[in-house]
Amino acid sequence: MLNPQVTAAAGLRARPPAELSDSYEILQFVRQAMEDSNEAECGPALPLPVVADVDAGGVPARLYAARVDAPVFVYVHGGGWCYGSIETVDRVCRRIADRSGCAVLSVGYRLAPEHVFPAALDDVETVIAYVRKAGAELGVDPSRLAIGGDSAGGQLATVVARRQRDAATPLDLQVLIYPAIDPMTASESYDEVGSYGLDRASMQRAWATYAPDPLTRFTPDVAPLAADDLAGLPPALIITAEYDALRDEGADYADALLAAGVPVVHTRYMGVNHGFARKLAVIDDARVATDQVAAYLRAGLTF
Repeated sequence: MLNPQVTAAAGLRARPPAELSDSYEILQFVRQAMEDSNEAECGPALPLPVVADVDAGGVPARLYAARVDAPVFVYVHGGGWCYGSIETVDRVCRRIADRSGCAVLSVGYRLAPEHVFPAALDDVETVIAYVRKAGAELGVDPSRLAIGGDSAGGQLATVVARRQRDAATPLDLQVLIYPAIDPMTASESYDEVGSYGLDRASMQRAWATYAPDPLTRFTPDVAPLAADDLAGLPPALIITAEYDALRDEGADYADALLAAGVPVVHTRYMGVNHGFARKLAVIDDARVATDQVAAYLRAGLTF
């Protein structure tokens, strides 16, 4: 059964007016609406000793920390590669930093359609390189380094995790919150629960906007399951949602990692839909899921 808190949360964000017909104007409206609803959906900003905007090798980022010399969790926001920002995940990053004992570095990667693949991927990798190089300057410990993200950010996070493995600079953990995994949108969950806020048509538009060249959608830098070998990837926490069209592809990726010998914790949150995890002010399970992420990072990195 759908949690009634999900229905209540759906009314907190402005929808594009009917008179808007231009697709780019609609995109800009949705971007602004996400920012404007941040307080209502996510609640007040939790104060931390360190909240600082930084230039991470030319990529905007925001550092959250409660202590010096902490492990680092690089966080990549969701939004279909077209929406979302450092601001829209600000409350989640603050809560994770407060409860995990880790510093969180949130990435403001370039968005499509202005910047298509591989711009966002390049930006996240630039931030990883920056953390490794400038850790002492930031007051963090880059020798303990994890990556994670939600939705499109989850896709970027796991692609970067694989590329870091291939570069012989492996990350310690990955956290994937309802990750977008399959550009073909073939999962049955699209048919079963595609009417709860995220449907196949919208995801197909997102994939096509991010990776407009269809051939790139068959490569592992876009489609994580196209990788020849997933062995040796970082241990993963994967969170999926019962009423999310991405539910099955997240579960399929968890199974593929397990089959490759990668330790995986896969938790499915029942009664909630795509995007629930950042809505800390209105959905109880959002706070539970965020605290699960924090506990996973604390257990894996604070040693």
